[in-house]
Amino acid sequence: MAIGKQRVVIIGAGVIGLAIAWRLAQRGAAVTVLDKGAAGAGASHAAAGMLAICAEAEPGEETLVALGRASQALWPDFARELEAAAGLPVDLRSEGTLMLALTADDQARLQHRLAFQQSLGLPVAWISGSEARRREPHLAPGLAGAVLSPDDHQVDNRKLVAALRVAAAKSGATIREHEAVERILLAAGRATGVALADGTQLAADGVVLAAGAWSRQVGGLPPEARPPVRPVKGQTIALRMDPAAPLVTHVAWAPGAYLVPRRDGRLIVGATVEEKGFDATLTAGGTLALLEAAWRALPAIEELPIDDMWVGHRPGSRDDAPILGPGPIEGLAYATGHYRNGILLTPVSADAIARLLLDGALDPVIAPFGIERFVRPAMAAE
Repeated sequence: MAIGKQRVVIIGAGVIGLAIAWRLAQRGAAVTVLDKGAAGAGASHAAAGMLAICAEAEPGEETLVALGRASQALWPDFARELEAAAGLPVDLRSEGTLMLALTADDQARLQHRLAFQQSLGLPVAWISGSEARRREPHLAPGLAGAVLSPDDHQVDNRKLVAALRVAAAKSGATIREHEAVERILLAAGRATGVALADGTQLAADGVVLAAGAWSRQVGGLPPEARPPVRPVKGQTIALRMDPAAPLVTHVAWAPGAYLVPRRDGRLIVGATVEEKGFDATLTAGGTLALLEAAWRALPAIEELPIDDMWVGHRPGSRDDAPILGPGPIEGLAYATGHYRNGILLTPVSADAIARLLLDGALDPVIAPFGIERFVRPAMAAE
């Protein structure tokens, strides 16, 4: 699939599309990024920025864990390089993550999953309730305990978008916002460019489909080449802490909500998981569920002002794992379906897709995540 230093069109200017653009432009490719809205205004804007794979790992996710760990390993150097290139911070924080057990039932559930995680060699450990409260004194009294995951960090996703946009542009990429792609152009079984909603056509030697939850809506592809990606709605709340005296410094997962502290004092509380298409309404029930779950773990939040609330749409594939790599259409690469792991998987996705396009090399770490896993055997045989 190698296309050398030629023209690449990327559909989608979220963190995945922008990071791929940056890596491609660094190597001299002529890159154009197109987005139907503002750059980074979709799931990249709505995310919480957790770089977590260890504490959330569940049976059946072994290959996803391997991908996530590969990307975690890239993050420190990726963040340093990006901040130097853009001249902007991304606020990578390394306090780690706590998975909280408020009750004995929570403890049993977490310890069952912990046994699996430790069987994979993941650096996670059970700590007592008193030890969890020593680390985070504002956690609820009577806490049963917690899983400590020191390698599950966080980054400010909105600062990440801003830095990627600047770095990509400085490297020579062209970013065109509010320009919707109507369809991918095909000729003789190969992707040759894109057609915009206004009828304009852009020729390309390679096309990257990185449109997140909207990836399936891009036209021009036969059924077997359309990624099975759907929107998964999430409602999120930001509370305002005193940045000089935050209530919590670790990322904390409570039953029913996560809490992610930012350096500016915001405390991100999220997120609901709703199969409601592209519905963007904030609901009383969703807000109540998040605040109640957060309050049970961190009672002092009841005094915090609400700073903001929003809705995002995660790109969930049929198995909720990403779709990465080549497909049945020559010249077309996929980088979509990252579901809840888009921020975490940004470095590994960018590096792997850039190498695929420019060198024709398929990184073994993304090989299990090709679109071919969704093609019925009968269709594949045809």
